[in-house]
Amino acid sequence: MSERPGQRIDLVTEPTDEVREILAGALTHNGTPLNIFGVLSHHPKLMKRFNLMGGFLLNKGEVPAREREIVILRIGWNAQAVYEFGQHTVIGKECGLTDEEIAAITGGSHDWSDGDALLIAMADELSTDDCVGDATFAGLAEIWSEAQLVELVITAGFYRLVSGFLNTFGVQLDDGVPGWPA
Repeated sequence: MSERPGQRIDLVTEPTDEVREILAGALTHNGTPLNIFGVLSHHPKLMKRFNLMGGFLLNKGEVPAREREIVILRIGWNAQAVYEFGQHTVIGKECGLTDEEIAAITGGSHDWSDGDALLIAMADELSTDDCVGDATFAGLAEIWSEAQLVELVITAGFYRLVSGFLNTFGVQLDDGVPGWPA
């Protein structure tokens, strides 16, 4: 894998009224908008729609938070997006993932349930060739409703996009957010 760049464009530190309004509903770290939003602030109209999709997936979806975070973390790991992995390590812990599980998402040994193993397989298959294989899909279809299957694949795709954005712009970890597990 190629070396990741450093921060390629500056964070917006003096937002316009339009950006301030959008950021009012965005995630913050100690009251400061996350670095991802400092970069997205260069395109307010796009950031507004990005936040709608991301906010829906994080707060209003049908997939339980713990399982959603397994998918997001594995996508972030596969993309080697340390910012994504760090942010969702924090969120994942809030959703019930253990340090051991988060470390195992990076390929370590863990006794995953069949359902969790299928989520990891789905993330891996989408990361490899943008298609969930027949066996993995059949296993997921035994567990999840059709609406949840759609949401799982959209979540994986959205966070692949986010990972590519973060890696390309070299967005740096927010203060106090962990990187890769030890």
